[in-house]
Amino acid sequence: MKKLIAASFLDIRDPKCEEVTKLDKLDVDYIHLDVMDGIFVENKTYTYDEFCDIVKYTTKPKDVHLMVSDVKKYIDQFINLKPEFITFHYEAASEVSSVINYIKERNVKVGISIKPSTDVSEIIRYLGSIDLVLVMSVEPGKGGQAFNEDSVKKIEQLYNIREKENYQYLIEVDGGINSETIKKCDKADICVVGSFITKKDDYNEAINELRSN
Repeated sequence: MKKLIAASFLDIRDPKCEEVTKLDKLDVDYIHLDVMDGIFVENKTYTYDEFCDIVKYTTKPKDVHLMVSDVKKYIDQFINLKPEFITFHYEAASEVSSVINYIKERNVKVGISIKPSTDVSEIIRYLGSIDLVLVMSVEPGKGGQAFNEDSVKKIEQLYNIREKENYQYLIEVDGGINSETIKKCDKADICVVGSFITKKDDYNEAINELRSN
């Protein structure tokens, strides 16, 4: 199976709606929404209404990554975009099982994300009941950071657990992904790619570089 690409528009140029619509028409599998509240992470991205405006002409499945402290509040908003996945941070939820059920009850696939400092062992108990694990290969909160090599071990751990236990979750990696680092993530199913694509004049050329690996 080919590796899936979730295109992040965190660093995309203006006019954002026009550029994201252009990106949506290319060979990417998901449009990835980085939602930050300025509390769980230092940076803050768009409001829900601004996100709606930016993605209103897109047709690819939405992959929503919540980097927020009030998780359920943001789920209630972003569920209206009818995303394929809503992923929340393990570190942000005091009642992880409750959040998993909250998303599932709304007929959306649920993902858990872990920061570079969080060990896979901390989420093992939830792996049988989720659809995706998002391994952060940078500190969440801003784009353009260098790839954290420790994330490769986490991806391999999650792959081995999935094989052993016959779990169904997808493995996603986010942060510092480019045409070189994507080669290190061969056990991941989805790679989130932002600035490597959006900082190039030709988005399609960058996507082709990623696809060639």
